[in-house]
Amino acid sequence: MKNTLLLIVIFCVSFYKSQNLRPDKEVNVLFIGNSLTYFHDMPKMLQAMLNETDQNFKIYQSTFPGMSLANHIEDIIISRTENGINTQKKTGSQTTETEKMIAERNWDVIIMQTGTVSVLIPEFRDQDIDHSIKTIKKLVSNTECKFILFTTWTGKENYPQKYCYPSKIMFDPKICSPVIKDLVQHQELISDGYSLLASKNDLIQSKNSEKFYEVMTKYPDIELLEDEIHPNKAGSFFNACIFYSLLTNKDASQLKYLGEIKPETANRLKKISK
Repeated sequence: MKNTLLLIVIFCVSFYKSQNLRPDKEVNVLFIGNSLTYFHDMPKMLQAMLNETDQNFKIYQSTFPGMSLANHIEDIIISRTENGINTQKKTGSQTTETEKMIAERNWDVIIMQTGTVSVLIPEFRDQDIDHSIKTIKKLVSNTECKFILFTTWTGKENYPQKYCYPSKIMFDPKICSPVIKDLVQHQELISDGYSLLASKNDLIQSKNSEKFYEVMTKYPDIELLEDEIHPNKAGSFFNACIFYSLLTNKDASQLKYLGEIKPETANRLKKISK
């Protein structure tokens, strides 16, 4: 744990220094993720915040419903509807939407997000997610690009809880998380899973997971979720505040932007996001 914390501190210092050395340089930031990222246009909220103080930051996204990081580099989108997408595994020289977008620009920052449950299942985390992160990093041409792991949160669950995925190994029908007895253990397992991925791949961890947990446990009057797992408008606003502080090393509470939530809620979340 000490080594992981040291890694995070060193990476943060390096990240901030690299941005502050050339404040007028355009900084291209790409989100790769799914609905946990794009719900209520969170990347656009972040851009609105940055436009107040750091207009050199440009936010882009490659986000699709239900997509894991593996799906982003393995699946071709063949059709889209209002409620989702249909995909098939790529073959030969086919290129996914995310691979195309990575090739479009000289990215300065790439923020990667995958589903929370997958991080809780050791076999899936240590194979599929780890492999996908490494593959995405290899696709990026800018050797100075900073990579951020978007840490997601516990949902609304009834405990005890156990999550399982189908196994790819013959005669092993499924792979599962540990049995989770309560919210505290749930958060610990999420934090440990993200820390392992970050340390293995030289990533900086965002604070979204721990900040959501802080609000859920200390400020229960503030609702951050729209359903069992997706952020509502306040939750998406909170995510944007956290990324604003991470990208700029500035205090979100100084921003005028309030999004589409009550001003008193917005101002409280800005302060908590620090």
